Amino acid sequence: MNINLFMIDETPTGRIKCKIETKSGIVYKIPRRLFDACKSGGGDIVKHLKQTGVYFLLGENVEGKSTIYVGQADVRKSGDALNVRLAEHIKNEKEKYWNDWNEIIVFTTTDNSLHSTQISYLENQFRNLAIKAKRFVVQNSIEPFSGNISEEDESNMKSYIKDVCMIVGILGYKVFEPLVDREEIKINKNEFIYQGKFKAKALITNEGFVLLKDSEINPTINPSAGYATANAREKNKNIINNNKLTEDILFSSPSAAAMFVSGSSANGNLYWKNKDGKSPKELEF
Repeated sequence: MNINLFMIDETPTGRIKCKIETKSGIVYKIPRRLFDACKSGGGDIVKHLKQTGVYFLLGENVEGKSTIYVGQADVRKSGDALNVRLAEHIKNEKEKYWNDWNEIIVFTTTDNSLHSTQISYLENQFRNLAIKAKRFVVQNSIEPFSGNISEEDESNMKSYIKDVCMIVGILGYKVFEPLVDREEIKINKNEFIYQGKFKAKALITNEGFVLLKDSEINPTINPSAGYATANAREKNKNIINNNKLTEDILFSSPSAAAMFVSGSSANGNLYWKNKDGKSPKELEF
């Protein structure tokens, strides 16, 4: 698959246009402070933001957690759509997430072919995917209506969804991708068992070392664990129940995961072994 990225402002921190060759879908990444620059002037972005589509408002809340709001925009009487709806978000300081987001990602089509039922379906699906992935705090207060979509449209929209999820990840937001595929765990040879008194499991992924849901952890933390472990425990305290994880956690190394479990200093290559008795290091991690 070939994806064309065009830096509109000639900088990676500016507006970026993303297009998959041979397909009509198009994605724009727009920093909040540059939204006004999309209202006039030349370029496709001005035209495309007048169309129907879905959008994501991305940022971080006061607790330091990544956030997303998923929305849709249909054509107004003025003939505009996305540009008007996004302007409303910027102006409405009463929105509870107004201070959180600083970047916009928009999805529409080059031929303005999305209609109301399709964008309702897309909004619903993207919001639910973000919730399922559990990487970002989803700020939609209610589940959007999925619409009465035909099976032909649904098949076409699923293709768009796959493309958009990929592009959003390329743009730096892994909002729709779960840390691990639960089905993959059943067949993955790189699952590791904690070699200690706590029952814990972990998995090597392309992103790092994932401590899996339902793993047990030591309820106390020894000074030898260090600041990083104590900070990780504090950061994840909301997903620890009765000394067990209720969600997966990504770590940069096996040792960091081992110290999180043990609550003390630990060498990950000693404490993690797969079913063949091999350590992460022996599998070149």
